[in-house]
Amino acid sequence: MQSPAPHHRPRPSHWVITAAALAAVVVGASLVGPRDDTSAATAPASASAPDPRAAHYPFDCGAAAVQVVRRATADLDHDGRAETAAVVHCASGGGTPPSGLYVLGPGAAGEGRPRVLATLVDPAERMTVAAFRVTGDVVSATLLGYSSASVPRCCPDRSRNVEWRWRDGKFELTALPVAGSV
Repeated sequence: MQSPAPHHRPRPSHWVITAAALAAVVVGASLVGPRDDTSAATAPASASAPDPRAAHYPFDCGAAAVQVVRRATADLDHDGRAETAAVVHCASGGGTPPSGLYVLGPGAAGEGRPRVLATLVDPAERMTVAAFRVTGDVVSATLLGYSSASVPRCCPDRSRNVEWRWRDGKFELTALPVAGSV
């Protein structure tokens, strides 16, 4: 029996490249999901909710544009008006830019631009927001991050499910238990 040609034998570098490519595909798929998650929110709230594309976000993308990746609407603070939760990041040709997660409300009287009511995830934290949704008055997401600066930006190695609820005049963060920790 003939042994395989040397170029057909898998080497450790082949497995590393395959794992990195698979991780990039998984992260990319989580970022490209549905752009509008209003199905999880109430229908009347979405009719008058702030448009996240018209908002000014408190971070700088330089020459790149701010890209709204996902959005959902609901009356999150129980004031009878719809708010919009929006996941945004700087547009990039490649890589995984950090995400921001913001809650938007209507602008001041006479101002058409929505205003940022709360920053739930700041892009400066260098995390990616995945599995985002709004159910009732709860904003939930999976946050992907990095354990050190040496981890390639394509391949987050940390994951945490979190949710925010409006309590006592602000959004309260709850980190859900890590799988297998209970």
